[in-house]
Amino acid sequence: MLTIHTLKPINYTLIVVLCLLHALTAGAAYSSFAEKGSISGKVVDELDGLSIPSAIVSIYAAGAEQPLFTTPTDENGNFKFDALNFGIYKLKVSYVGYAPLILSDIVLNQKEQDKDLGTLKLGSDQNNLAEVIITATKPTVEFGADMITYNVDQSILAEGSTATDLLKNVPMVQIDIDGNATIAGKRSTRVFVDGKPSDFMTSNIADLLNVLPSEAIEKIEVMTNPPARYSADGEGIINIVMKKGFKLGFNGSLSATAGLQENSNATAQAAYKGNKFSVNGSVTYREQLRRTYNESVRTNFRPDTVFYYDQYSNNNSLSNGGNARAGLNWDITPAQNLKVSVNYNTNKNSSDSDLDFYYFNQEREQTRLRKQNNTYDALGNNFVVNAEYSVKVDTSGSRLEMGVSINGNSNTNDRIFDRRFAAPSRPSPTMQFNQNEILNDGINFNLDFDKPVFKKRDRIELGVQYNYRKNDNDLIVQDYDFDDLLYITNPTLTNRFLYNEHILAGYASYNYRKDGWSVKPGIRTEITDVDFDLSTGDKYDLKSYVSVFPNLSVNRFFRKRYNIGATYSVRIDRPRETTLNPQVNNNDPLNISFGNPDLNPAYTQQISISFGMFGELWSFTPRLSYSSSNGVIERYRTVLDNGVSEATYDNVGNNTSTALILIGNYRPHKTISTNVSFNIIQGKYTSKLNTALNRKGMSLRGTMGVSLQLPFKTACEANLNYANNINAQGRTKGSVESSFGARKSFMKNKLLTRISINDPFGRRNNTVYNTGTNFLLEGLSTNNTNNVSLSLSYRFSNMKKVTVPKASTVEQAAPPAKKR
Repeated sequence: MLTIHTLKPINYTLIVVLCLLHALTAGAAYSSFAEKGSISGKVVDELDGLSIPSAIVSIYAAGAEQPLFTTPTDENGNFKFDALNFGIYKLKVSYVGYAPLILSDIVLNQKEQDKDLGTLKLGSDQNNLAEVIITATKPTVEFGADMITYNVDQSILAEGSTATDLLKNVPMVQIDIDGNATIAGKRSTRVFVDGKPSDFMTSNIADLLNVLPSEAIEKIEVMTNPPARYSADGEGIINIVMKKGFKLGFNGSLSATAGLQENSNATAQAAYKGNKFSVNGSVTYREQLRRTYNESVRTNFRPDTVFYYDQYSNNNSLSNGGNARAGLNWDITPAQNLKVSVNYNTNKNSSDSDLDFYYFNQEREQTRLRKQNNTYDALGNNFVVNAEYSVKVDTSGSRLEMGVSINGNSNTNDRIFDRRFAAPSRPSPTMQFNQNEILNDGINFNLDFDKPVFKKRDRIELGVQYNYRKNDNDLIVQDYDFDDLLYITNPTLTNRFLYNEHILAGYASYNYRKDGWSVKPGIRTEITDVDFDLSTGDKYDLKSYVSVFPNLSVNRFFRKRYNIGATYSVRIDRPRETTLNPQVNNNDPLNISFGNPDLNPAYTQQISISFGMFGELWSFTPRLSYSSSNGVIERYRTVLDNGVSEATYDNVGNNTSTALILIGNYRPHKTISTNVSFNIIQGKYTSKLNTALNRKGMSLRGTMGVSLQLPFKTACEANLNYANNINAQGRTKGSVESSFGARKSFMKNKLLTRISINDPFGRRNNTVYNTGTNFLLEGLSTNNTNNVSLSLSYRFSNMKKVTVPKASTVEQAAPPAKKR
């Protein structure tokens, strides 16, 4: 029987009541600041999301018949009207072959000086009988056939937080207790930052997500079927898009957050945008104390007996880190653009834990007790430089883009394990010191070309990419000699792992669009070369292998509000340094772990069908997906005759997964927005290791969120998440996370205050069940996730006024309004 120790939660009742009453009744302090505002957005095709350059955008004063200004969208479909007086406006978007789109009741005032309308989708005029009229409110979550977009600026809970906190509330995304992100129905998920793989930036993605400030993030894209231009690694991609700048002139913000669980962070960001260039930068610092309690009960079966190992531990971990970013966006000429960004992360962690190991015989009589104290200190730093140069090749919109990314990363970990037997008593304890230094270096290069064809109806995309990464993992293990009072190197556990990976890729795709249809076939080919060796003299040179990844997406939009789509793709899960490295981790001598240098890549074929329904105030998209993986790489546990558990990675067998995913949102009122997602995933494992481990089971995941705009410049938001997952050797019991937030603005929306509450109903518990051929394991972990935080944010701005082209000039250059 597993004994659960309940940790006493914080009493929130009085705090919540007082804070919400204040938010609803407090008055606002006003001061005159800015008299002008701006309206911006992006125009895309509603079928495939491709940008529409040269679309005509006109803005009208309320009730006016003639536009105030008219401007074409740029080559990326973007437009912006600056220096607009406060008031109510109407916007009209038109382009040859598309039905006009009208946005009414766009309010520009002191509260919303800079209105970002987000993505505006044009539909074919052959599928629309009249103009499409929508509201100007941008939803927190946008759903597409192959992608979900979480607009960070629209979320209250996003303020004063980090990327880790944001991902917890994104539909279809789950964050485990270690901070790793996965997509529902996907066995392997990769995290990108601005379209670049984040695992090239740091050896621990969780550390990176924990220091990226929410104020510097524009949106989060969840790609369930990544296009051919993206790396084929992983069954899905989470792409974090960072802000590139703000409105014209000098702008920025300062924010600080403090919580009852000894968590705090502070962020400063600023940007200047001129007519031809913009620069931006941000600096953030975060500190957090994490308290964790763990316990596990392992029943070990032998032909002639049964015995038990029970383990209990408490851990206190203090982490602090910072992130600094700087970027430049320069329009060298009307046809040339240069983007440069620099990113630096640092993270420091110190922890202390106490562990008790109990040994019981078949009669549940205690025979031994061992106590262990672990101390841990770690320091990590990484530096990334990205540069992208793009040029318009011709007047039709053809574009050539070249990018390069260089990164360096270092992590130093020092651990001391002090082990003593309490019963029966032993005269000599043991002490071990582990020093682990990890260095990562990498370079990524890409050359991409896209060209509109058939009067910009279709589009061709071509590209080549090269990725190189190097990992140097140097582990020194020393045992303490109590007689001579010194540490002596342990040659058995000491080792150095050197890993090199080269991937050369090329891709091509074609996007066909006509009569409500969008068909996008693509193909990607990758040549992979990997070699690694150990200081013991063992060398591994995996033969170069060529992988081909077809990709197909078909969508049909009809009757203005329905979309049916189907996708097919092949993806790969490559074994990398974490799973290949055979260095032994014996932090817990009863449960050791190591990598497997004989792993092979695993391939997954996946197909999905979706049916979207869209209304003025709602959307609903059910999706059915199926995937089949061969040679699945998963962590696998065995128990030896002496009772020691060994965990390593193996190509455990094959896995099939069928998922039903329901996602949607509803806006019953202009002040209320809700979104929900629910996933049912049926998985089946066929083990090559032991037929007794063949298993199938069901995983359930769900998210629900609601946001309210209240009087007195106050808003509230709440989110609820649930997850219950299976794996190759068992399952993780269902766990619930909840978060609530309230925000109030002052001083014409320049000063914001926010209170957030995490897990007020109890701390998050994770219960894991693992089964092997000769053992049964039940484990529990819980930490101090329940918390109350208060944030303050101040926004400053010095808007620059520019002249907007007059309507007559642009309208004369516009193409005639005739159908294709």
